[in-house]
Amino acid sequence: MEPKEEKPRTFAPTPSVPAGPVLPRARPVLSRRARLIGAALAVLVMLVLAGLAWYLTQPAATAAGTGRPAASGAAVSGAASGAAPGGAGNAAGSPSGPAGRRGAPPITVGVATAERASVPIVLDALGTVTPQATVRVRPQVSGVLEKVLFTEGQMVRAGQLLATIDPRQFEMALQQASGQALRDQAQLESARVTLQRFKTLLDQDSIARQDVDTQAALVKQLEGTVIINKANEGTARLNLSYTRVVAPVSGRVGLRVVDVGNVVNTGDANGIVLITQIAPIDVVFAIAQDQAGELQRSMGSASGKPGASPALKVTALDRTRSVALGTGVFASLDNQVDTQTGTVRAKARFANSNLALFPNQFVNVQLLVDTLDNVVVVPVTAVRRGSAGDYVYVVNGAERTVSLRPVKRGQATVDKVVVSAGLQAGERVITEGADRLKDGASVVLPGDQPRGAGSGGGNRQRPRAAETGASAAADALPADAASRPQRRRPVEAASAAGS
Repeated sequence: MEPKEEKPRTFAPTPSVPAGPVLPRARPVLSRRARLIGAALAVLVMLVLAGLAWYLTQPAATAAGTGRPAASGAAVSGAASGAAPGGAGNAAGSPSGPAGRRGAPPITVGVATAERASVPIVLDALGTVTPQATVRVRPQVSGVLEKVLFTEGQMVRAGQLLATIDPRQFEMALQQASGQALRDQAQLESARVTLQRFKTLLDQDSIARQDVDTQAALVKQLEGTVIINKANEGTARLNLSYTRVVAPVSGRVGLRVVDVGNVVNTGDANGIVLITQIAPIDVVFAIAQDQAGELQRSMGSASGKPGASPALKVTALDRTRSVALGTGVFASLDNQVDTQTGTVRAKARFANSNLALFPNQFVNVQLLVDTLDNVVVVPVTAVRRGSAGDYVYVVNGAERTVSLRPVKRGQATVDKVVVSAGLQAGERVITEGADRLKDGASVVLPGDQPRGAGSGGGNRQRPRAAETGASAAADALPADAASRPQRRRPVEAASAAGS
């Protein structure tokens, strides 16, 4: 057989797709079964969320309304709601509840009793300890310091020897002055004898009067010389005594500023030592010019004579005002007001036997000006200030209510204040919680028993509305209710459905 001739294959060109907008792909259509399943799941999720919200909010609402956990069963909750409609609201303070009948609940406050006491009037000030005498001991003569006979910080007495200067040159000067004085004294005596002879010869008319007058003038000249010599001798003796440096006042010596062997001069600025008198010692302080008049009156009443020295008590405290450094008396008041500060300087004197006060030390001063006897006092926190003035809240006996009463404030201390008018001793006033009170408000005092407390059956509180309703609902259930399956909470149902 002859092979067939194969015809060449021809391929038709692929038609080109015209360019145009790309259409979106069609979404697959869900079946009816899938839609039902999705709806069921959505309902199930909503039920779970609703049950969770009810579970979380039901205990808080029950505690706010009744103070006890809510019933676990839905039937009991429904019965409680039906048996006591609005019970929780009434117990919480509706117009028909007990709180609505009583008004605002009572406020717990602190109280204190007004009493009669003596109140001291004290002026507080900041003072500076000032010694009565501060002496810088300087040498009166120049020379070599030979001995130092004191210890730094030592207490010395007036006249006590502190140091010595080399006295040899001053001893020589004293001997020279003494010798010259003896020589001139001898010349004076010789001139006096000669003058007496001249007077005898003049009486016998054996000598001229001029010679007598000349001899008398010589005697007077020698008398003057003798007086000068005595002064020179006294100066030399005084300079010799200055070689012994003694303490001019009693007090405490400071640090030594010169050593043995140095040449000291009268012009040395630092001198040999500084002595400060510390017992007794003064405290200088300033008081306000408005208090100067009151202090002047107290000075007159304390002494019995205006302007006389009083015996007002002054206490010096340390920097923290917790330790008393000493007790003294008021000494004096300055005679003018400082125009720059508006204060008057005052001074108090302290014995300082325990040496607790140190020169130039800053202390807190308390000056007892006067004492108010048998006045009505209350704590400072009891007196309040309003637009109409000062007032207090007074407790009205056993009613446990308060009344606003205007008072007049007097002198005050750290924790007490004097009530000069408007309050009697023995009345109780509010000291804490007054910012929440009004006139006629009910209060609870410390130590009061809770309301409703008693003995026996009265010790129980009245059953709340929710509990009463729950009990009534439980009694109303059928006898076979216990055998019936209980309805689960939405959360439990959702959990069961999910499993």
